[in-house]
Parts: sequence; C-alpha cells; structure tokens
Amino acid sequence: MSNCTSIQKSLAWCQGTPEYPGIKRRIYYIAKSAIAKWPTLPTDDLGRPTSAIYGGNFTLIADQKWHFIDVLPDKCQVTSEAQGELPSQTQLNKLTAVHPGVGEEASAAAAYINNTDNVFLVEDMKGKYRVIGSERWDTKSTVAQDLGQGATGTASTTINAEASDVEPAPFYTGTIELEDGTTINEPAA
Repeated sequence: MSNCTSIQKSLAWCQGTPEYPGIKRRIYYIAKSAIAKWPTLPTDDLGRPTSAIYGGNFTLIADQKWHFIDVLPDKCQVTSEAQGELPSQTQLNKLTAVHPGVGEEASAAAAYINNTDNVFLVEDMKGKYRVIGSERWDTKSTVAQDLGQGATGTASTTINAEASDVEPAPFYTGTIELEDGTTINEPAA
C-alpha cells in the first residue's frame, strides 16, 4: 500500500529580506535533441516532487554546447501559472526575452528557435538558474522582430517560449558548458 502522508512543508519569509525581480542580461539555450541525459527532479514513491532543484547535470551529446543570447533585462520576464485540472495540474512556464539586435545573426537565430524544441536557462537576480523546458513536454518558441518606428522607435528581437512542467521553472545548479569553451557552475577542484 502506498504512503499517502503529506509532504507539505511550511513556507517562511524573513521580513525585510529583499526579493529582486527580473533576470540577468544573458540567457542560454540548446535544442532538446542535443541533450543525451536530463538531470532529475527528486520525487517520493508516489511521483510527487520533493524539491524544485534538479539533481545532476544536463549531459549533452558529443560536440554540443549551450548557446547564449544577450537580452535587455528590463524588457524580459519569466512567469509560471497552473494549468489543467486536479489531479493532473501542471505549470505553464513562460519566458519573454528581448534581444536588442535585428541583424543577420538575430534573424538566423529566430529561424532556428522558431522551428526547434529548445530548453532555456535564465539566471535570476540572486544568481540562481531556472529552467524553461521539460523532458516530458515540448517547448513552444516563437520569435518576432520589430525594426522600430521613426527616429524614436526601438528595434528588437523578442523570443517567447512556453513549456509545461511539473514545477514552476525548476532550479538548475549543474554545469553549463558554453560554445566558447567556458563553463558556468563548474565544480570546485
């Protein structure tokens, strides 16, 4: 027989502790087809998540690395909302990321992102990485470009991504190997 005891915990907040909104100026992305193995979210024997932090690393297939996009943090947002019905509710995690360029490279990235099932990593203002994308469900990405209007308009490439998940944008503490050869969150030697 299954153990149906509660796994709920109290949720404290120390008054005066700041919670800074927004994300930092660089996001990371990779096609799901480049991921050989996903990190895991811990669950109990009933499949209920017991943590919002992935354990382990994304293992990429040979010669694949994460790509980056520089964004305008004041125009970017990550949100999460419940979807579905009890007992099958999940989270719909959404990313809006605005890149200031509209040139050849931004247009090429737009074509790729529009037609690929991607995973995105965003860094919040506390330096923690959040995942938009899940192993179970596809990520829908759409990219729009605006060349601006007149002398005071703003040119931009806007990436919108939506991904269903069991958690609101889970945390990722593993390594992020970039195409330029650097590694973020590299374990201490």
